[in-house]
Amino acid sequence: MAYATDFRAARFPLMARLSGLRAELAERARKNRAYRDTLNELAVMTDRDLADIGISRSMIKSVALEAAKRA
Repeated sequence: MAYATDFRAARFPLMARLSGLRAELAERARKNRAYRDTLNELAVMTDRDLADIGISRSMIKSVALEAAKRA
């Protein structure tokens, strides 16, 4: 009896892991961009503008982190 070897099945787990890694890196990049964008936008605002939206200057990093988590 002859046996056939299917190499596609052996490669699938590697391809699935690489695909998962790519998706994870894309998600991290998206969250990092959201953090940087939020941080930069809030950093250029005046203290008065920040007070109008209920944020103090010391809260900028935590607000940017929260925005990145929600992105």
